[in-house]
Amino acid sequence: MKMKNKKADQAAQRAARKLARRKKPSLNRKAATKLQKQKILIVCEGKNTEPSYFNQFRLATATVKAIGDGYNTVSLVQQAHRLAQQEKYDQVWCVFDKDDFADNDFNNAIAIAEGYKFNVAYSNQAFEYWLILHFEDHQGGAKPRSDYGNTLNTYLTPFGISYDAKSSKVITSDIFELLLTKDPKTGKTYRQLAQERAAKNLQYHIDEGNTPAQSESCTLVHLLVQELEKFM
Repeated sequence: MKMKNKKADQAAQRAARKLARRKKPSLNRKAATKLQKQKILIVCEGKNTEPSYFNQFRLATATVKAIGDGYNTVSLVQQAHRLAQQEKYDQVWCVFDKDDFADNDFNNAIAIAEGYKFNVAYSNQAFEYWLILHFEDHQGGAKPRSDYGNTLNTYLTPFGISYDAKSSKVITSDIFELLLTKDPKTGKTYRQLAQERAAKNLQYHIDEGNTPAQSESCTLVHLLVQELEKFM
């Protein structure tokens, strides 16, 4: 009986030690997991206007690299492809204008970009049309890009701001911040209004069966802006 009791006591002690080891907290902390930010490449036609605009977005969970090399339509898409091969990006966007380029060049550039799985934020006729939509509910009809600068400044001047459409063509921090303020009539930010107007014009041209080159006036910049806002 004593031998049995001794064995039973030893078994109970071993079980107690195992239980204690399981309950004992570990002094080794797990290394914090660092979330990998998405990398977004935006290749722009303009060397000043578009990069100065997109580089002002402050994102919490993504990094933006917006560059303007002066390429246009098909050559811009090919440049984006070269850059995407040099470094890994989660998203690649091509931003270019119709301007006075041939319809085939413009439409082909969009098709090639889509073939590379790139996103496209084109403007017909020019990027400044996106800025105008912040203040004007333009209905998507023809609007010569030669008027864009003057039109935009009619809305900026009352705020003591101006856009240099002839020389620097830079979207200053003052302009960028203004676009984020609220329109007193609607209570929406000017950028929200621009997104709604751009989406409406795009849908109009789609319903009409227009190709991108035929879609004047139209811009897809709102699609890129909406994507960036997801990471803010």
